[in-house]
Amino acid sequence: MKQVTLILILTFFVHSAQSQDADKKILIIGDSLTEGYGVSQDQAYPSRLEEILKKKHSGFKVINAGSSGSTSASAFSRMRWHLKGKPKIVILALGANDGLRGTKVDATKANLGKAIDLALKANCTVYLAGMKLPMNYGEKYRKDFEAVFKALVKEKKIKEIPFLLKGVGGRPKLNLADGIHPNEKGHEIIAQTVYEVIKKDLK
Repeated sequence: MKQVTLILILTFFVHSAQSQDADKKILIIGDSLTEGYGVSQDQAYPSRLEEILKKKHSGFKVINAGSSGSTSASAFSRMRWHLKGKPKIVILALGANDGLRGTKVDATKANLGKAIDLALKANCTVYLAGMKLPMNYGEKYRKDFEAVFKALVKEKKIKEIPFLLKGVGGRPKLNLADGIHPNEKGHEIIAQTVYEVIKKDLK
C-alpha cells in the first residue's frame, strides 16, 4: 500500500512539473528575421533570448516559429497550429514582408488581428512586434504601414514591442550584406530588446 501511495505522489509531482513547464513556453511567430536567416539557429534572437532567460529566470523555453518569406497571410493558420503547444506568452513578429511587397495595409491588419484574437482566446499574453520600412518607400505607405501595429495594440488591448529591430535596423555593422537581415551581433541586441519588454510577464 505504501509503495502504491508513493507512486501516486511521484506521478502527481511529475504531472505538476510538466504543467508548470507548459506554462513557461514563449512562442515567437515570425519570418526570416525570427528564423535567423544567414546565421546559425543558436545565434538567432529566439535562442539568444532563451540564453538570457536561463540566467535570470527558471524554466522558460523559447519556441522559434520563424519561417523565411512569411507574410501576415500565414499568421492565423500558424498561430492555430503552434497554440497546440500551450504557450504562456506569444510574440507575433510578422508583417515586414507585407510592407516590402506593398501589401494593402488593411489586409495586413486584418490578418494579424485574426491571429491575435486566436491567441487571446487561448488565454495567452500577446505581444505584437512593431515593424518599419526603409526610407525609400513612399512616405504615406510607410506611415500607414507602421500605424497598423499601433492600432492593433490599442484595439486588441495587447502589449507591444515597439520596434523589433530597435538599434539594429539600418546599421550596416549589425546586418548582413543585404542590409535587411541582422548578423549575430544584431540578433544579440534584438534578444535584449525583447527581454527588456517582456520581463515583467516572466513569473
